Amino acid sequence: MWALRRVSANSIKGYGLNSMTFRASAGIGPCSSHMQDNLTNSERRGYTLDKGITTYTYHCTAHFPNLFSAGSCSFSTRSGAKSEKEEQDDLKWDFSELDTPDASETTETTGGGDDDSEISSESESEVSNVDENMEDALENELMKGIEVDGGDTEPKKKLGASPFVKLVLSQSNSSFLNALDQYVEDNGINRTEVYSAMMSFRRRNMFVKVLQLSEWLEKREDFDFKEQDYASRLDLLAKVRGLNEAENYINNIPKSYRKELVYRTFLANCVFVNNVAKAEEIFNKMKDLGFSLSPFVCNQLLLLYKRTDKKKIADVLLMMEKEDVKPSLFTYQLLIDTKGLANDMVGMEQVLETMQADGISPSLRIKATIARHYANNGLKEKAEAIINDLEGDDLDYSPWVCPVLLPIYATLGRADDVERVWEVCKSKLRQADYLAAIEAWGKLKNVEQAEAVFQKMTESFKRLSSRHFNIMLKVYAQNKLLSKGKKLLKEMGDSCCEIGPIAWDCIVKLYVDAGEVEKADSVLQKAVRQNPQKRPFYTSYRYILDQYAKNGDVHNAEKIFHRLRQAGYVARAGTFHALLQAYINAKVPAYGFRERMKADNVFPNRILAGELVQVDAFKKTAVSELLD
Repeated sequence: MWALRRVSANSIKGYGLNSMTFRASAGIGPCSSHMQDNLTNSERRGYTLDKGITTYTYHCTAHFPNLFSAGSCSFSTRSGAKSEKEEQDDLKWDFSELDTPDASETTETTGGGDDDSEISSESESEVSNVDENMEDALENELMKGIEVDGGDTEPKKKLGASPFVKLVLSQSNSSFLNALDQYVEDNGINRTEVYSAMMSFRRRNMFVKVLQLSEWLEKREDFDFKEQDYASRLDLLAKVRGLNEAENYINNIPKSYRKELVYRTFLANCVFVNNVAKAEEIFNKMKDLGFSLSPFVCNQLLLLYKRTDKKKIADVLLMMEKEDVKPSLFTYQLLIDTKGLANDMVGMEQVLETMQADGISPSLRIKATIARHYANNGLKEKAEAIINDLEGDDLDYSPWVCPVLLPIYATLGRADDVERVWEVCKSKLRQADYLAAIEAWGKLKNVEQAEAVFQKMTESFKRLSSRHFNIMLKVYAQNKLLSKGKKLLKEMGDSCCEIGPIAWDCIVKLYVDAGEVEKADSVLQKAVRQNPQKRPFYTSYRYILDQYAKNGDVHNAEKIFHRLRQAGYVARAGTFHALLQAYINAKVPAYGFRERMKADNVFPNRILAGELVQVDAFKKTAVSELLD
């Protein structure tokens, strides 16, 4: 664990980790910080809460400060210590490490130095495919140790055409409960069959149906509800009706079943929607109740801060070290992906070495993640070495690798290999193959091929989900095809698919690229009003902010800056830099801008300091001094 934290400390530039962590662990006293949210700074059971993450103190008088917020220890000016190029790099790094919200769908990272590539990289951190298997981890938590009739300890993961499933699928939402009553009257309740059916429906994202089934089971006197059943019901409520209703349900769970699994499940759902305040509140509640710190809980925090505040990742690692919580495979996945998203290839390799030194072999997903980051950063030879290993001698014998290879080959610009792998996929196409092929052809700017794959997918599935539409929408956004993007969005709505932050981000980018920044602004505002529980991506705001700044539209740039803050995003140097461009391009003074930055504990580097001089209303020039 020490090696992991050392890796974090060695790449402060990569994702903003603060070396204060390690001084704190050596017993350095607290430094001051400010609470800027509704949480109360308090001490509970020997640990302190300071702007979010709870860190343990092992002496009654010692406090661990908020080591990773933009507090008084975070940024310092060191005049003359860096070259101008390094100062410019700082701006880029600050942009790439800004907070990012929810998602569960794959996209690509783009390396590079211009603003567009930084935005793409930021978008990836929201929807990285490494985050996808957290739902599997939650499912395993919910199903762990379930006792079912016949002595099985785990429900069957593969379900054939069981009568129970057929019955549920054949009935409408309004009638299937009555049909279930009749079925149970004739056949009785079989736990194995019920759990297997629920898992099957979960994996089809039929959460409304599963929730109805769970509610029906809870009302039956002949079905003994257990802790896992209550936790599963809580999870479904959070997914279908939101966190508030799920939290209210916790109070209805009998105390004897209101245990660790229930709170872990609710924590995971808070993380899923990136509700930092609620996630941290539940984490503290779990500690108050005396629950032990588990790898699952730590991974949830790592995932949360990977998306929202990467500076706090080292804080979680410190906590894991103090509590002797061993990193799991998923812990390493998160850390490797975080390093890769920060374009810190050295740090990524060091995490991999630490993982292997701990006796954990990299999984297929980790290898694919590393190859993807190598490809995005132009390290072709390293990326090719990994994908050659993944592909093996004969791809026909390992078709499950195809969706991993397709986007990486596309990033490397190898269209022939994309075509070759796609031909292998065609023998037995799965959902992942379709999505990967659309993404790959989109990266290669071959929109016609991407559309052909999308059409084939449409014909293969009875009903497409948001995920299917989003992957094609991103292709249109990458290629600035506004009319096609709007048409697809309408189809998405007609198919009753949820239109969430990924779709919003794409349509905003399309409008901005088409020069319709006011329309992009209007669309984003309407989206937030229609679905206030979901938060737009940071990049959605930045597309609009950057365009307003480019136009010298100070009023609207300030409005977007304010909405960014309202959405819960922390203003840092990159955000202030974007806003400052509006004043510079409008050639108007920015009164109190330096004080605004100071209030957020953001201190200008050389580049920002030079720009601040340009908009200083009270600056002295040779002419002004002559006239004074």
